Amino acid sequence: MQLKTVVKAGVVMTVAFFAIESIRTSYSPRHASPAALATRAALQVPVQSSTDKPAFAFKGFQIQPLARFAIDAKVLSREDYYLGREAELAPMDLALGWKRMAEPAVYRQLDITQGRRWYFYRWRDAPPIPVQEIVESSANMHLIPANAAVEKTLRKAREGASIRITGQLVQATDASGWRWTSSLSRADSGADSCELVFVESAQVQD
Repeated sequence: MQLKTVVKAGVVMTVAFFAIESIRTSYSPRHASPAALATRAALQVPVQSSTDKPAFAFKGFQIQPLARFAIDAKVLSREDYYLGREAELAPMDLALGWKRMAEPAVYRQLDITQGRRWYFYRWRDAPPIPVQEIVESSANMHLIPANAAVEKTLRKAREGASIRITGQLVQATDASGWRWTSSLSRADSGADSCELVFVESAQVQD
């Protein structure tokens, strides 16, 4: 059988087939039961809006908010990082899915992995949904927990969990000139197209 692999973009690689993003939509009420959260995750897409929050210092980095961001999604995969400057700031990536990519009947037909700040998926014979739909309804997101409580919640996220995240898409810099910038589009692809999210609140439901 034919085995096809697609790679999602991160921050340090040079070649990728797809970097998953999405389109915009309205956001939902803040409080909901686990069942309602799972239903929302299957229907909604990330929300982005303008922000006037000023730059601020965080763990030796300068954080510049670029846009407000919120998402309800399913966790497709998680990868923790421990070494390097990026890991000091964003110790984990979550590959997230929404719309049909939040449905187990769809994403479980894909072999999903992560590594080196990339999101990889592959299928046998044919993808469960059109590839462009996969591209527009899942993403690899680099997560910066705003505090210890948020980090504790994010570390509960496992494959198949429903998650709600609110915060900021940001650019991070340090005194050496190093820079890490979030994508601001849900439709771009290739290198530098993943979201860098300063997570101000998180809810996880198994």
